[in-house]
Amino acid sequence: MPTNFEWFRTFKAIYETGTLSGAAQELFISQPGVSLHLSSLEAYTGYKLFDRSARRMVPTEKGKFLYNFILEPIKKLETAEQHFHKRAQSERATISVGMCFETFQYTLEEHIASLPFNLIIKFGEYPQMLQDLDNGLLDLIVTPQKGNHKNLEYTPFSKERIVLIAGGKTDIKPLQKILANKRVPELATYLKQQCWYSTTADMEHLKNFWIKNFEEHPDFRPNYIVPNISSIIRCLSDGNGFSIVPDFLCMDAIKNKKIKLVWEGIKPLENTLYFGSRKNTIYHQELDRLKAIFTKKWK
Repeated sequence: MPTNFEWFRTFKAIYETGTLSGAAQELFISQPGVSLHLSSLEAYTGYKLFDRSARRMVPTEKGKFLYNFILEPIKKLETAEQHFHKRAQSERATISVGMCFETFQYTLEEHIASLPFNLIIKFGEYPQMLQDLDNGLLDLIVTPQKGNHKNLEYTPFSKERIVLIAGGKTDIKPLQKILANKRVPELATYLKQQCWYSTTADMEHLKNFWIKNFEEHPDFRPNYIVPNISSIIRCLSDGNGFSIVPDFLCMDAIKNKKIKLVWEGIKPLENTLYFGSRKNTIYHQELDRLKAIFTKKWK
C-alpha cells in the first residue's frame, strides 16, 4: 500500500489544531477529506494515532512518536514548496461570522463591499453559534454569552444596556408619575396592562429585565411578536406601545424622537459583548479587520 505525503501533512495539522475541523480549515480541504487522510495513514502504519473525543483529537503514544519524527522533515518540505511554487493570484479567504440580525445591520452591513475577503453571515441562537464556532463552521461570533469550550477564546469589546422604550405617541405621564414616587409594585401592574412588542428570539431581554427589577417572571404575553428588534422600533416609531431592547439599537430613533427612552431600571441591566474565536486560526488578519469595524462603531 503506497503512502502519500498529504497524509502526513494532514496528520500534523490535526495534531497541532486538535480537531478535524481545525485541520480542514488550515489545509483548505473538507473535513471528510481530513478523516480519509487520517484513516489511510492509520491503516498504512497499523497504529491508532488519535483517541477521538467529542471535542478534541488526543494523540496516542504512537501518534506523539510519529509527530516528533516527521515534524522537521515536513517543515523543510513545506519551506521548499513555498520557495519554489509561484502563485498566479492570491486566494481570497472566506470568513464565516455569526451574530444576531440587528448587530449585523447596525455594524457590518455598510462595510461588506469594501472587505478584501469573502464573507458568510449566519444568524441564529447563541448556543448554536458557540457550537458551530467550536466545530469550525464559523470563524468569529459576536455574542453576549460565553461557553466552556476549551478551544475557544473570548475578547470583550463593548457593553449593551437593556432598556424600556415606548412608542413616540405613547402617553408615558402616568408611568413617569409612578416612577417619581418609586412605587415599584404599582409600576409592574401598570406595565402589564399596556401594549407590548417583542420578538421570538429576544424574549430573554424582557424576562431578564423583569426579574431584575420586579423580582418575578413576567406573567403576561406581548401583544405583537415581530421578526426582529428593528421591526419593533419601526412599529413603535410614531406609534403606541412598549418594548425592552438593547440601547445601541434604538439610540438613533430616540434622538430623532421617533420613540421614547422610558426607564433603565432600578439597576441598569448590562451585557458584555464578546468576540468569540478559536484559539488556533489562520485568519488573524481578516478577523482583526472585522473586529476593528465593530470596535470603531461601538466607541
